[in-house]
Amino acid sequence: MVEIYDPKEQGEVVKKWLSENGSAIVMGLVIAFGGLFGFKQWQSWQESNRQQASAEFEVMAELLAEGQLDAAMSNFQNLQDNYSRSPYTSMAALQMARARLDGNQADLAIGLYEFVMENGYPKALAVIARARLARVLLEHGSTNEALAVLQAESNITGFESRYAEIRGDIYQAQGNVDESIVAYQEALDTLEAGEGDRATLELKLESLGADIPDGGSES
Repeated sequence: MVEIYDPKEQGEVVKKWLSENGSAIVMGLVIAFGGLFGFKQWQSWQESNRQQASAEFEVMAELLAEGQLDAAMSNFQNLQDNYSRSPYTSMAALQMARARLDGNQADLAIGLYEFVMENGYPKALAVIARARLARVLLEHGSTNEALAVLQAESNITGFESRYAEIRGDIYQAQGNVDESIVAYQEALDTLEAGEGDRATLELKLESLGADIPDGGSES
């Protein structure tokens, strides 16, 4: 049986269907398009933040290079206040910490390293900050604290040799020769080709009367 197409009847059916389901359709469209435009706005906001943080970092770095530490602090403070999770802020804090050390302001440098340890992104910057903090503490005689800082982080992939060498330096400063030798040997074992200073590690081992592991530098 052939159905007869009745435009009026079909129109009534459509109207009824829309009255029952129209709100859901409209809401779905709002969510779909709202999500699309919202995501684009979020991307735009992210890019704007990245550019602003980059600009602040570049100005700060230039001021530090010119020895204008006080002026550079203004840019760094802006980064810290407004872009604390930006990689630029972590890099800026590491540079600022170096400037503070050069100015014999170790206490301020320590605070900056702690900031990166807590907020550093990507993770590698936080690992670097932890190693540098341990080194500063060691240089100021706080060997137990320096060792505790290193041991508080287990995820140090890519930095095993650096951490082991610092542990070796700490143990040596404490007079723990055996532990120092083990740490230096670990630093050599985990030292990747082309990275770090193998000769210095070997000299440290030799100074403690230890044998150089196979694969050491040739004379």
